[in-house]
Amino acid sequence: MDVARFRNSPVGSLIPIRGTDGRSGREYDHAAFLPDALDAEPALTSETWRAVSRANRALGRLHQAGRQVPAPALLRRPTLRREAQSTSALEGTFAPLEDVLAAGAESADPAASADLLEVLNYVYAAEDAFEWLSEGRPLTVSLLEDLQGRLVAGTGADTGRAGHVRAIQVAIGSPDGGIESARFVPPPPGPALEAGLRDLLTWITEDEPRDAVVAAAQAHYQFETLHPFNDGNGRIGRLLVVLQLLHDDVLDEPLLSISPWFEQRRREYQDHLLEVSRTGDWDAWVRFFARGLEASATDTAHRVDALLRLQEQYLSLVRASATQGVVRDIAESLIAYPYLDVPATARRTGRTSQAILTAMNKLLELGVLAERPPAGRRRRFVALDVVRVLSAPPTD
Repeated sequence: MDVARFRNSPVGSLIPIRGTDGRSGREYDHAAFLPDALDAEPALTSETWRAVSRANRALGRLHQAGRQVPAPALLRRPTLRREAQSTSALEGTFAPLEDVLAAGAESADPAASADLLEVLNYVYAAEDAFEWLSEGRPLTVSLLEDLQGRLVAGTGADTGRAGHVRAIQVAIGSPDGGIESARFVPPPPGPALEAGLRDLLTWITEDEPRDAVVAAAQAHYQFETLHPFNDGNGRIGRLLVVLQLLHDDVLDEPLLSISPWFEQRRREYQDHLLEVSRTGDWDAWVRFFARGLEASATDTAHRVDALLRLQEQYLSLVRASATQGVVRDIAESLIAYPYLDVPATARRTGRTSQAILTAMNKLLELGVLAERPPAGRRRRFVALDVVRVLSAPPTD
């Protein structure tokens, strides 16, 4: 880390660190950056406030859309899985969206990749977090620790420190894994790091009059700069953005998917975070972040509308064919389960395999479903129009 570029930072301070690099075995005598506790809203230009206002309006439209959906859980499933796939890709873990959407809706694949299992860990961790908030419980360090433990379960990062604030020094963006060559060195483990994380969560949950988008931008910077865990900080930090917006009642339902937009601008995203630490330039970061929330909320709202139109189209076809019952039930749930097979659908719905197969054949006849290549002797089906909506690239 170029220490000189952080020496005069107005938003944090350098802390001397000494030790032995766990990768190379070399001794190091360097410095780490500890951000100051967050305070009031930073001074922002009128251009940035306009970007913040646009983001708030887009989030408001998504909020209204979520309130008008009769069964929001059907939309939460594909939105969350799309976010899981993208937020993991940002951190170098990639699984095809098709596999992420199919997991749990088709019978388990014994050859599922380690990357897919890690992406699904994010899905389960996020579901836990959403349930935690729905019960009226506060954001706490123990919640974040539990989420991190769930996120890395069964991966190479599932060590004795999984599910706990880190106890080692880490470095970000190091080509050789060393401390000195890193782009950024977060604060060392210990009381200051732990206090910084507690202070952040207290700040997030304070009942203070402030703009929710600006506060989310500040909190996201602070979490990523503290980098409190050995692994998973990027994914947890982006999940925390959605949790904060839910906590602040900006959203009723966790339908927002932010990572696809940031994934397309990975380097710019990282550079803006780094520049806040170096110069205290909140304005450029908040404007970039607000632009991302606006685009993400607008994109998500468009996908929600498209999915609901497809759902109504499917149900109209079913009504016109004079069939109801299980055929209608499957058609209605395709926006959440676009990939499906008979055994998994029978388990999910409590219907017999024969009834499910008959219904799927009817939906094939109506053009609602298409058949996929079989897995062994197991037939598999897909709602192609739903997949097109979910897999389309994000719009700005």
